[in-house]
Amino acid sequence: MDFNYLTPISVGFFTAFIMGPVFWVLLETSITKGLRAAVAFDIGVILADVLFILATYYGSVKLFLSESNKEGLFVLGGTIILLFGVYSWLTRKKEEEKIEVTESKHNYIGLAAKGFAINIFNVGVLIFWGGVTIVAGPSTGKDPLSFVLFFSIVILAYFITDLGKIVIAKQLKVFINGKTIVFVKSLLALILVISGIVLIIGGLQAD
Repeated sequence: MDFNYLTPISVGFFTAFIMGPVFWVLLETSITKGLRAAVAFDIGVILADVLFILATYYGSVKLFLSESNKEGLFVLGGTIILLFGVYSWLTRKKEEEKIEVTESKHNYIGLAAKGFAINIFNVGVLIFWGGVTIVAGPSTGKDPLSFVLFFSIVILAYFITDLGKIVIAKQLKVFINGKTIVFVKSLLALILVISGIVLIIGGLQAD
């Protein structure tokens, strides 16, 4: 376990604030249906994230087995995250589409299905987790337990941050408007772009 524990915690924290349908539907669900409903929705989202992480891991695990691939993995992962950030920047002013799944106020299974559906059909989420998985590979790839621990911390930090968002959602309601949405989207897209560039430079300098 040679990774810095602050790394997966940071990944989980910032992931919880990446703009997309999930972010706004989670806040909306908390405001209109309450804490338990929002948690149920979030569990569905996280299940989709876990599937994405497993898919990207098993699709690239062979790359992790070679020490000579480390620099290239950082460049590739950084490029994916950079492109995701650029895409987020270019689409920051677009209205987020919502995938409707029928559910009643107290149908927690339906709400979880809604969260799962919105996330699983978002290709950008798959691309994002692909970048994170590749970047994490050099320090976790040879040890499945290390990989599981790393992403367990990521998901836990992600979930705890979402719980915080759910609790304060009603207080944030007065601040949620068009200008605020664009500002936060722009800021987070910029963070992704800078993170991608840093990873690419780090990989190139290590060659």
